[in-house]
Amino acid sequence: MAIVKQLDKRSGITYAYESVSRWDKDKKQSRSSRRLIGRVDSATDEIIATDGRCRKDLASNETAVRVKRGRKPTLTVRRQFFGATYLLDRIGKKIGIVEDLKSCFPDSYKMILSISYYLILEQDSPLFRFGRWGQLHRHPFGEDIASQRSSELFASITEEQKQAFFRLQGRRRAKDEYWAYDATSISSYSESLRQLRFGKNKDGDRLPQLNLLLLFGEKSNLPFYYRKLAGHVPDVKTLRVLLRDLDVLGYPKVKLVTDRGFYSQENINGLYQNHVKFLMSASTSLSFIKGAIESQKDHIMDWSHYSEKYDLYATTKSIAWDYSQVRPNKGDTLKEVRRMYLHLYFNADRSVEDARAFNKRMAMLHQELSAGMRKAEHEKEYEKYFELKKTPVRGIQIKARQEAMEQAKSRFGYFALLSNEIKSSEVALEIYRNKDVVEKAFGNIKQRLNGKRLLVSSEASLDGKLFVVFIALIFLSYLTKQMSEKNLYTKYTLQALLDEVDLIECFEEPGKALYIGEILQKQRQIFEAMGFNAPDVVSSL
Repeated sequence: MAIVKQLDKRSGITYAYESVSRWDKDKKQSRSSRRLIGRVDSATDEIIATDGRCRKDLASNETAVRVKRGRKPTLTVRRQFFGATYLLDRIGKKIGIVEDLKSCFPDSYKMILSISYYLILEQDSPLFRFGRWGQLHRHPFGEDIASQRSSELFASITEEQKQAFFRLQGRRRAKDEYWAYDATSISSYSESLRQLRFGKNKDGDRLPQLNLLLLFGEKSNLPFYYRKLAGHVPDVKTLRVLLRDLDVLGYPKVKLVTDRGFYSQENINGLYQNHVKFLMSASTSLSFIKGAIESQKDHIMDWSHYSEKYDLYATTKSIAWDYSQVRPNKGDTLKEVRRMYLHLYFNADRSVEDARAFNKRMAMLHQELSAGMRKAEHEKEYEKYFELKKTPVRGIQIKARQEAMEQAKSRFGYFALLSNEIKSSEVALEIYRNKDVVEKAFGNIKQRLNGKRLLVSSEASLDGKLFVVFIALIFLSYLTKQMSEKNLYTKYTLQALLDEVDLIECFEEPGKALYIGEILQKQRQIFEAMGFNAPDVVSSL
């Protein structure tokens, strides 16, 4: 049993409740029930018994406390860490997070921001430690957020609110930029989440997972949309749903960058059908790409194809794509030829690395066959690269299929990009390489934001926590972009930079302006690199 205090924003009265937790055997979840036991005296913090039926009378009584709009004046003297949260405040206002959250979550946006700040600044720390951090730091919500209260916040976030936020954030992205799209897997120990399934785990975990899809602005390097789905759904099946979602959100002139996991004839046709410009990596094992490699292998290393910027060879070929579209209303299939650009690249260093990796792979497969330890996921490779013969005298004999191996080796060092818009191989490569911002974002979710293994027990809590983690990811993406552009990684890690500005203190006492502590020159330089002025020595915040 515990005593929970909660402020009624309509009346300005804080009520006390008796909270009792119990275990629901049917749903296998923890449940709690509350009983009103009184109101809290604002002066003495004592609980005054009440039956809870006089709220309107108390609100209209002359002695009732009236809550004024705006920041509440401090009633106590406080000294708190200020620099890092001040930096995040400035970022939130600059890129529109604060404004958009306030529009979509008018009653809880400050709590969402505070939890996001905590996730960013306290790497890997669980949420139940928020109380101590909140006492030491100045943050938007300004009060403690207990574990139960954060769970209630997560459960209160609705799909309608999230979609409204995605719509507002999407409008802030440049209309002509490409959007990087990728997916990752997130494991969980929970037994009650419906979308947890065993699938192709990208971290090698032997746990059920759900998949998380992210959409990033290629120029802004900021995420503005995500979606979760069942863990056994392959990447290639998600693209059509994404196009539908973008249409619902009202995003015009979509341009996508994807890796080869999203390639299929159906997806390419869908992109053409929806008039989406795309840049997509594709496997060199595709027949039309193998043909292009064969036709170019004697010329691709000519000096005219060398890119000094990327230290590789590149060439572009215009090809015809056999487009088809099923038209149910007309009862036929439309077939046309669409133009596409195939960008082919050869990297000599990568060729050596590919050969080394291939040889190690073949040695591993041969060892599995020799030891009789076949693995189901390797069966296709066994059949492709090895021939097995069994004789009464010698037993099982393993012979390499040399022709298949030579065909694989002929593609070492090559990779390909497809586009229905970009004609320049160098421009295509530059845009595609910017896509690694998504991989860095997945790393931030799993490592910095404690999201590698989700410890939630309900769908509502999962959806809400993922959204708050997504908000934190937007801040982190801005920080990493600025650090990269300003060459700050030569001096700091991301955590070291945040720790450096976090040392700045503020001092607050009743009736006086907020005082900011000493600010060192290197701290001022960090704020300037992030695009802001350092806080003044005396502030009216």
